[in-house]
Order: sequence, then structure tokens, then C-alpha cells
Amino acid sequence: MENAIEPADYALKFINQTQRSLFLTGKAGTGKTTLLRKIIESTHKNVVVVAPTGIAALNAGGVTIHSMFQLPFAGFIPEYSNPPSFDRVKFETKNTLHRHFMHTNSRRKAIFNAMELLIIDEVSMLRADLLDAIDFVLKSLRKNNRPFGGVQVLFIGDLFQLPPIVKQEEWAFLKNYYKSIFFFSAHVIRDNPLLYIELTKIYRQKDPRFITVLNNLRNNRITKEDLSVLNQFVEPNFDTRKNKGYITLTTHNAKADEINAKELELLEAKAYSYEAEITDDFPAQLFPIDMKLELKVGAQVMFVKNDLSMDKNYYNGKTGVIQSLYEGEIRVYFPAEDKTIEVDRYEWQNIKYSLDENTREIKEEVLGTFVHYPLKLAWAITVHKSQGLTFDKAILDVSQVFAPGQAYVALSRLRSLGGLILLSEMRMNGISNDDDVMQYANTKTEDRHLEQTLRIETRVFLFNYLRNAFEWRDLADQWDLHKNTYATSGSKSEKMKHAKWGAAQANAFRTLIEPSQKFLNQLESLFRKQDFDLDFIAERVEAAYTYFFKSLDGIVYSLLKKKDEVKNQKKVKAFYEEIVEIEELQIEAVLQLMRARLMLRQVLAGKEITRDSVRSEEISMYKPWKLKVIRDAGRQSSNLLESPEESQDNEAPIEVTRNKTTSPKESRKTTVEMSLELWKEHKNINQIAQLRKLSVTTVYGHFVKLVASGDIPIERMLPEAKIAVLATIFDENEDHSAGMLKEKYGDEFTWNELKIYRAAREFIAKGTPQKEQA
Repeated sequence: MENAIEPADYALKFINQTQRSLFLTGKAGTGKTTLLRKIIESTHKNVVVVAPTGIAALNAGGVTIHSMFQLPFAGFIPEYSNPPSFDRVKFETKNTLHRHFMHTNSRRKAIFNAMELLIIDEVSMLRADLLDAIDFVLKSLRKNNRPFGGVQVLFIGDLFQLPPIVKQEEWAFLKNYYKSIFFFSAHVIRDNPLLYIELTKIYRQKDPRFITVLNNLRNNRITKEDLSVLNQFVEPNFDTRKNKGYITLTTHNAKADEINAKELELLEAKAYSYEAEITDDFPAQLFPIDMKLELKVGAQVMFVKNDLSMDKNYYNGKTGVIQSLYEGEIRVYFPAEDKTIEVDRYEWQNIKYSLDENTREIKEEVLGTFVHYPLKLAWAITVHKSQGLTFDKAILDVSQVFAPGQAYVALSRLRSLGGLILLSEMRMNGISNDDDVMQYANTKTEDRHLEQTLRIETRVFLFNYLRNAFEWRDLADQWDLHKNTYATSGSKSEKMKHAKWGAAQANAFRTLIEPSQKFLNQLESLFRKQDFDLDFIAERVEAAYTYFFKSLDGIVYSLLKKKDEVKNQKKVKAFYEEIVEIEELQIEAVLQLMRARLMLRQVLAGKEITRDSVRSEEISMYKPWKLKVIRDAGRQSSNLLESPEESQDNEAPIEVTRNKTTSPKESRKTTVEMSLELWKEHKNINQIAQLRKLSVTTVYGHFVKLVASGDIPIERMLPEAKIAVLATIFDENEDHSAGMLKEKYGDEFTWNELKIYRAAREFIAKGTPQKEQA
């Protein structure tokens, strides 16, 4: 079909236009990780990314499930009871789990309440009982009994790869509650089936014969003919020293470590050690690679990340050979391309999620960084650690029994059969996949059903989004509750002095509820029609927005003004905290209204709903502008909103002058772009390093890239006299390796000076106009 929607596009549309939870899967090499990044960068929803393990979470740019949900490391029994007692295994129940999070602080609760989309990556390793625990936590903290407390969940992973880990003693008890340990056996999924979307286009392999073998292996349909194809590549005496560039895939860590250590020792070159730079909070269990990297010239290495630069010199799993080593420089040679590159350090971030107090959006906060060369010795690696990597040449050591999925993971790392070596024949026993996985794979949603569901669910989502924007009964109850607290505070308390103000706000807000409910009834009636008129709905929403916004906006102003008034007063700490709590809810109501209006405008214009299309400067700067009004106004009109008699409406007295007319860039910036932004704010390198929780060396690495791209002129980095001397040095030496020049000239130049000047020289050679002249 000419206009058929690709599975990846369906996934994006369901995420941004509906509330339906999805399982997104695909064979190895179909671009699941790429799509994950695209979803995170483009979604307009408050998103949190989690994964079952620390390394998986780090690679996905999120946090672990256990840290996010504050879950103990124990099995979960999905019922209210006391946990059973065993010597070797521990269980939690709804009763005991509730005690773990009942004291969750208000900030963490605010994040859970603001969460709209939860992405769980590497879902093949997610246990069913753990997923039910997540469901219970979200329902409890959000006070919402819908699946996952009303949060949309996107599950990403390949169930034919590495399975969940469960002890036999645990499963002996859990099997009374679950059909299997896989996530799809969780009660929340059993009762609320997911839409199942599969990516089908394979980017890694191109050989139809190899793709057929992999598909049959994945689907437990491996034939004698398939085995015959594979066993053509058996070479038990294959010599890796005569055949460079091959990596051995084995099932055990000890064997992989032994091979790598032995091969490195056989090299006669001098050994160099490189250590990771760790800044602030980055616990050892999250280290993506070993802290200490020992290398020699001639060592076979593998990249463990993709090249983020425009050059795309390497990818996750690409192997090469160490050509030269210096204290501050590593160069890797790719024989197949006859090409040598200098390796840059890579930054891994340990993050936590927090809530932006101005926009009420979930944001990432960097706790610490781990900066290291993204390299590992690559004569051998375990099948487990190879997941997600791509190899041109690999040796499979299948002498050990493969667990279900391991054979598929190992073989699917390769681009083609031409790069395959088997040390022994592949046999049919021990390589089949789990029957429960095979059964669940048959529940894939048909394209026809996806199209129909998308149309229906988009309509439901739009209605719910608008309904939530005008539904304020819970907030009205909060205001009433606040008003009633004055009666119990004592007639002579400091808080009692503000009772008239509190009653005025609560009463003003309560007057909005009846008209808002009438409008919601009208909205529901309009959406219920088979051929609903979106233009007319948009007219009604605009009218309602105009009617309600002035009052809501005025209450926000009054709250912020009252908070500013009492913040430094004595004996009002508890009152101040009450004001802060209700202020957050009130501002969220206003921002939600603004976002709903903007979203409807985008839909009416036929535009996709994305992160950039439903954000504006008015939304992101709403609270700061209000605070500026209060600062500018001063304290001279302190009685402005004291009572209904003194002020008939809660209207801000001053309009803020808006200097900016364009929306701020909301998409994720690269680590180099973030350093450039701070530099443009006149921060020096030491300040940037401190602000970004990075070492000075790492930030200098950013500036090398910025000079190479023309964003920063060399004159801003080095004095003219130094530039002139370096120009002569580079002209006199054919080899511009920073390591070679440092070895030759010693302390006359620093590593940073050599690399920055070389970057400027490379930029000039491209003949591109300078970007930054400031």
C-alpha cells in the first residue's frame, strides 16, 4: 500500500496522540534504540525512562526501576497479606510495599503526579511481579485506580533476547500467581492488554539467506537446512592471530576476561593505563565500562558507543586496532577502511528526575558524570554484554550450552554470514526460545486494527486532555480545605491574620466550578457526535479560555504575592508551606489550560503534536513573569487583594512587557552545545566544569570540537603569540598528531593548546565561514 504507515510512525503517533500503552518490539537491528531516542526528543509529554538494570538505564538515558520507584530487591506478591517467610528468598506484598512509599516526600510525589509517559527499556529482562509492583505504586501515589495510575507506558525490547532472572526458590512460590515470569504475564497486562507494535525493517543485515536463518531461529523454526547454512562456517582451529579483527562471543565472563588478558599480555609494546574521570555522584554499580583501561599498541579494541559527531567514524561494536598511545591521546586504526582516528572521551551521566517549578515539567538533573574513552579490549566478549552491539566479524564459541535466546542474540550481532566463524557445530538442542514468549508473539496487533484504534484513541485523548484542563473540582476542594484550616489555627495565631485572604481566594475559585462543569458537559456532548465539528469545538474552547483565564490568572498572582509577603515573617512556616503546595496546584491548572488551548490549535492546523508544537514562551515564562510583576510592584499595594470588598476580582495590576517573541528551544541539546551556551553567558572553562559536574579536561574537549566546527574562533582560546608559534610548528611537522608533537616539544605546549590549534587548522582547511565572531 502506497500510503501505509510504518510501524515506527504508528508508535510515535500513539505516544503523542493517545493514552494507550504499547509494547514496541522488533528483531535485532531494526532500530529500537534509535526510535526510543526520537520518542524522548519529540514527545510533548512529561516522560520518565527506566530500565531493569543500571547499565541498561544508563544506555537509555534514564534511571533504574528500583531507584525510581523506591522498590526493595525482593519478589512481589500481588495481594494484601503478610509476606511468606523463607530462608533464601524475600517477598513483598501490597501491605509491606505500602509501608516503603507511604512516607514519600512531596517532591517525589509531585514527579509521579506530573508523569504522563513512562518508558521501560530492555523489557525482556522485566519480571511480571516487578511490573505489578510498579502498577501498585503508581495507583497508590497518584490516587488513581486506572492501570499504572493513568500513566501511559511504553515497553521497549525484544523478548527473544535476554530473559528475566528469577531464582528457582522464588519461582516455586510466584508460579502460584503468574503464568510465566515475563512482563506480559503481570496482572496489569493480563487485565489490560497492550497494543503490540513490531518494527520489521532490518538495518543490520542485508543478506536474505542470513535473515531467513535468524528469523527461523527466533521463531523456533530452525531447520536442518538452516543449521547446514550455519555449519558451513565451522573452523575449530581458527587462528585469531593470523586473522585480525574477529571478536569471540562466549557465554561466561571469566572466559572472555581470560582471552582478553592473555592476548594483551602477548603484545610486547609498552602498556598504558587510562582512568575514568568521575565527578560527584556516580556509584560503582553504574560504571558502564571498567574504571581502568589498560591498552598497548596493537591491541584489538571495540567501541561501546556510537560516534555522536557529524563524522560518524564508529558505531557501538565497531572494532579496530590501537595505532598509537600517549598520556593524552589514543589513536585507533580501522584496517578495512585504511583509516585512523583520534578517540574522544565520552560522557555518561547519572541522572535523577525533578520537577521544574516554573513549567511543572519533569526534567533531568545530573547527579554526576563518568567520562572515559568508549573502548574495551575486543578479542572476546560475553553474549550478554554483546546485546545491542554490531560486529563485522565474530567467532561463536558454542561449546557451552546456550540459554534460550543466547544463540539468537549472538548470531544477530553480525552484519553478514561472511563474518561468521563457529568453533564447533551448531546443534538444535538447547537453542529454542521460551514457549510463553512464542505464544505472546502471536498477539501482534494487525495494521488494520492499529489504524482504527489510532483514530478512535486520538479522539479520546483530545477529549480527555481538554476535559482535564477544565476539571478543577479537586483543586476547589483543596481551597475549601485550606479555608477551613484557619478555624483550627487559633484566633491569635499569625496565620489567622490571613484568614480573610484565604476565604476570598477559596470563594473566588469555588465560583468557577459550576460554569466549568457546564462547559465540560457541552464538551462531552460535542465529542460524542459521530462526525464532531472540530472547528466549532475550538471556538467553544477559545471562548471558555477567555472566560476562565482572567480569574485563574488573578488567583495565581494573589498566591505568589501572598507567598512573597510572608516568606520572611516569623511563626508562619507551616502557613508558608501550605501556600507553596496550593500554589503549585494552581499554577499547574493554569499551565494545563494554556497547553490544551495550544494543542487544539495545532490539531486544527493539521500539525503533529510534538514537544515543540505545544510549548511556548508564554507557558515556560508564565511564573517568572508573574514574579517580575510582584518584584516591580513592590510592597506599596499590600492590601490590593485582601478581601472581596477591596478587590472585586483577582486581577494582576500590571502587564509584563514581553521582550522575546520566539519560543525557547526545547529539544535536547548535546553536551557540547550546553557548554557553548554557558560560554556565551560569559562563563569560563572552570566555571562551566563546575556547573556541569565535569572535569576541566572534559570541558576543554568540548572546546576543541567547538573550534573545529567554527562556533568559537581560535583567537578566543589562545593568545596571538601562541597561535603564531603553533602555526610554525605545524608547518614544520608532517604528522599533526597531538601525541607526537607533545612528545617532541614537551612542556612547551599543553595537550589542550595542541588540540585546539589543530582543530582550528582543520576548520580553516574546510573553507567554511566562521560562525562565532563575538
